[in-house]
Order: sequence, then structure tokens, then C-alpha cells
Amino acid sequence: MTIKDSGESHATGEPSRLARLELQLDDAVARLADAPSVSRVGRAGRVFDIARRVLMEPGGCGTLEARARAMEEAGIFEGSDWARPGILLPTLTRHSLTSPEPMTVVIEALSELRLLAVAREDYAHPQVSSEQARSYLTQVLALNLSMLFGPPSEAERETQGKLALVSRQLLAHLSERIGFENVIDSMIDEIWRLLKQRPIQTETIREMITRIALCQADPEIDLGTSGQGATRLVSSLFGPTQACSEDPGIDIYEERLAMMDGAALQLEATGMARAMHDTGLVSAYHAVLVRYLLKDHDHLISEALGLSATGRDCLLRFHPLIRALLARVAQPETDQALYGLARLLERGILYQPPIPPALWRQLGLPLSDWSRARIKAAYGDMVDPEARLLEGVLCMLGQPLGVGQGNNPTCQSARALSMWGWSDPDYLLQMVTWAARDDGITMHFEGQPISSCDSGEGLSPTLPLDLDPVSLLVVPHLDRIYMEMGRRCIGREGDPHRWINPEFHGWWTGRAFHINVDVATGMLIEPETFLRHFYAAYHPHYNGDQPLIHPQPAGIAVTDSAARFIGWHAISILRAAPGPDDHMRIYFFNPNNDSGQNWGDGVDVSTDGCGERFGEASLPFAQFASRLYIFHQDPQEEGRLADIPAAELDDVMGYIRRSWGAERLPPA
Repeated sequence: MTIKDSGESHATGEPSRLARLELQLDDAVARLADAPSVSRVGRAGRVFDIARRVLMEPGGCGTLEARARAMEEAGIFEGSDWARPGILLPTLTRHSLTSPEPMTVVIEALSELRLLAVAREDYAHPQVSSEQARSYLTQVLALNLSMLFGPPSEAERETQGKLALVSRQLLAHLSERIGFENVIDSMIDEIWRLLKQRPIQTETIREMITRIALCQADPEIDLGTSGQGATRLVSSLFGPTQACSEDPGIDIYEERLAMMDGAALQLEATGMARAMHDTGLVSAYHAVLVRYLLKDHDHLISEALGLSATGRDCLLRFHPLIRALLARVAQPETDQALYGLARLLERGILYQPPIPPALWRQLGLPLSDWSRARIKAAYGDMVDPEARLLEGVLCMLGQPLGVGQGNNPTCQSARALSMWGWSDPDYLLQMVTWAARDDGITMHFEGQPISSCDSGEGLSPTLPLDLDPVSLLVVPHLDRIYMEMGRRCIGREGDPHRWINPEFHGWWTGRAFHINVDVATGMLIEPETFLRHFYAAYHPHYNGDQPLIHPQPAGIAVTDSAARFIGWHAISILRAAPGPDDHMRIYFFNPNNDSGQNWGDGVDVSTDGCGERFGEASLPFAQFASRLYIFHQDPQEEGRLADIPAAELDDVMGYIRRSWGAERLPPA
């Protein structure tokens, strides 16, 4: 028996925290079993409290699974709906697992772990069979894939705190014990939904695809008819072309490349590019191919990157720079940089005079010890930190709508990086230089410098590691500067974003500021006037059909799937245009790693199928307006209020009254 198995601390020989909790739990369960009816509620509460702490520990789910029968027989579910597992509905589990009430989360977790013991035939339950329990848990996993593989949303972070991680640990434990083969079809749909948003961070998606591939390759796993749509996903990583279709390994693939003539190499290059642009994922074999082409066949680089005429022109015009960039990032560990570079070339931003010299500077940028340590802590040391950061830079410039804030309250910083990548890429490169080389960033607020080195704490209580390489280094500095700008607005009347947003995000942020919430009371003020201003500024039918030129920061009232208010969130408005059904929509950037969200009352944020470009989210104009509470516009373009038809205005107000405005508006 190992030290870990014995539940003892390696350093002291004393019982580990989990082992101590196990003893307390066993004692509490025994006391509950022996308790008279008048004291059962109090003793059950002690079991729930200890179970909650157990769930917070590594291995805690296994501890509770092993004790599931004892806890149920002691009466832990007595008097609740969970006492009758045969009537439980899988569709309701997400509500329980995302509840802000610790008791609800814990009792749901205990119920799932009880059914897991039944499914594995460790517990013969009188009400449900092993097959019924397995079917139920399979549906639970399929319905909660976004929780299993994605970080908590703003709603979960605000209402649950650490409980959000408990729910995810539970689902991970269920998936390991039940088997991924049972939820593969749902997993495939989830992967494609995420890929259509073209995120910069693809590690979670790659892990999901790898798990599918392992299930397919395992002869002991019978997938039956499931997983039929996985071939394209698995091949995109492990066999995108005929020459590597059986995933032969990098060494063998290199040998095959050496034996190919020009025509075969061209077919190989076009095949790799097709797979990359089809999914937004890059295979390690693709990086090997590009590195090989750099030696003697660099005329095929444009084919390997899948470039259009615009991209080809940029490649030819800045050929030495592109070769130097590829020489650094065309390796299996930084393969995703190839997609970022392809998108960068397609954007044509190299024709902006500052960009090429800024990228040459990035190639030779010396990183500080702190920056190197941060990148190694997040990504390991398979490649040098300089190459990893360069990969992040290319992805950020190529996919400015693919950046996310990770599991952190830093939406303003993520939004700023996206805006700079879109509208001011040389400024973004300057920010990266300051952060990575100098360990500090200086910005100005109303003419006065603010240094991240001299500022206090930001919104994020810890330095996040669940970010792309650029955000990893830059966001902590931006977060501190953002908070310092807020501190300098203390004492001013109204919302501080009136002054912060233009200074923080860029000159293109409109100085005219509209808000429909009274900061002091939280009540809605003149919402109809606010809406008329918004329609006049952004709706093509009311602003002279003027397209939006620069992304504009805005604030939304986040609601959950029941349309209940959760909190305030920073987004940027990208454009307003008719969707495929000819109804006007707002297309916006949401700095989450997943923008597809259900905001309740039929307000379902779309990320694909309604005219969205990669990385955009969208809603019908009226639905978006119903969740908006802050927006900016150019003060010199403020005109008369839009004469919105009464029916549409009533429609928007209805959405507000049925959601976050329910307690902020006087009775209708």
C-alpha cells in the first residue's frame, strides 16, 4: 500500500485532510442512522456539511460513492424528491448542479453518486435497476457536456463560487466511471458547436477529440451506432491526409514526405489546409509538413496555409518575415499558430506599416524571468516560452474574436485585447512587448499615467493560468490598471465606465454615454428613452443605414436560463445587419470561451446559423436591446430619438419586465 493509498500525509505520517473527513463522515452517517425523528434534520445537516467539504477534496467523489448506500439507508434523502430515484428527471440536474444553494448541489451530487454505485452493481437498489441507473447517468452527462468540458459561466461564478468546481468534479468522476462511449454523440455535437466559434484556446476541444479517438481505437469498447460523425474531427488531428491517415507518428511521416515528388507534396499541402480551415484545428502533422516545405519547397507554403489571393499577396510581399515566423512556430507543440498566421494573412493587416517591424521585434523579444515562469507554469516546457508566446500573438492577431477570459472576472481586459487585435494591432503588439519584456504596462487616464506596477489589485483575486499565452501575460496588468481607473473615478456621479471605457479601450470609443440604471438604487430610469437612443445610434433603419466602423464597448445585464438577473457583463457591439430571415440582428463579441448562452424567456444567444462570422454571437435586435444597460456613441452623431413603432418598443419592454427588470421597474 502506498502512502497515498493509506490516506497518510507523506511529510508527517498523519492522516490526510480527506482521511480525516472520511472519519467525520462515517461518524455523522452513523449518528444519523441512529437518530430519533425529532433530531434527524440537524444530524442530516451535519452529513451534508461534511459531504460538501469532501466534494472539495481530490478523490472526494470516490469517497462518497463508496458510502452512497450507507448514507441512503441512514436516511439522507428522507423527505425530499431524491428519496424516489425512479421519478428523477435528467433534464433537471443542470438546475440543481448550478444552484447557488450548497445544500441543493450537495444532495444532487450524492444522488448521482448513489446511482453510479447502482449502475456499477455495487448497490442493489430496491427502486431502480443497474440498467436504469446507467441510462439516467448517461443522459445526465450528455445534457451537461458544456459543464464537463467548459469553465463556469458568469452566472455560475457569481452565484456558486467554488461550488461550480464541485459540479464539474462530479461530472468528471461520473464520466470516468460510466465511460465516454455512452455520451459520444452528444460530445460530437458539442465539439462542432464550439469549433464554429473558432476559439484561440483549443486544448479542451483537443482533449474531447482525443477521448473519442481512444474510444474508437479500444477494441473492448463497443460504440454501436454512436460516434458516426466523429471521423472528420478525429482525422483533423490525427490523420488529415492520406499520407498520415493511420496516425503513423511524426518520424514515419517525415520519411514519407522525403519520398514525395512535387505533385504529391502539393496534394498533401492542400489536404492539410482543407482540414485546418474546415475545423479551425491544426494537426501536428501539418506543422511537420510546413517545416519540411520551408527547406526546399516554400512555393507550396501558400497551399499549405490555404490562402486566398489576399493571403498570397501578403505572403509574397512579406516573404522573409513569414519564413522567420514559420521557422519558430512550425512545430508540433505550437501547431495552432499556423491557423492564426493564415487568418492574419487573410486579414491583410501586414500592409499596415507598423505591423511588420512590430512582428520582427516580437521574433527577437527577450522575455523577463517572470514571463518565462508564467508561460512554463501554464504550458509546460515542451517548447521555449518565446515560441509559445509567438503562437499566441499570431492567433490573437488572426482570431481577435477568439479570445476568452477563462475562469476569471476579467471580461473588460479580454474585450480590450479583442478590440486592439481588431482595430489597433500594433498597439496590441506594444502591450505584449511591455508586459512580456518589462513586467509592466503604462496607460493614461485623462492625461495622467497609470502603471500596472504601481497599481493595486485588480478584479481577479489570483493570477489566472487558464488563458491563451498573450492574455496570460497581459491580462494581469490590464486588470490592475482597469481597477485603478475605477478608483480614480470614486466620488463622481454616475457609472465610472463613462470615463473608463474611452481611456481603457481606445480613441474610437464614443464619448457619448447612455445608461438606463440608476447607480445608487439599481432601478431602471427612462428605459424607453434609452432604447430610442440606442436604436437611433445602431439600428440601420434609424441611423441612415450607417454601418458600425469600430467595435464599441457595451454592458449587458446577464440573466440565467430562467431569466433571473445574475450580474453585469462587458461585451462589444460589432455590427447590426439583417439575418438570414431578414430580421435585424445585433452581432457582438462576448469575451467568454463559449458565447452560446441561454438568457431565459426565449433569449437564446446564437453563434452559428444566423449569419454569424467566426467568433461572433448574435441576437435579434429587440432581444439584445432588452439586455443592454450601457452603450457608447460619438457625441457629434447624436441626433433625434428614433421613432420606434409602439409594438416593437412594447416587445423590448416586455423582455425587460420578464427578466432583470422585474424588480427594477414600477408596475406596468
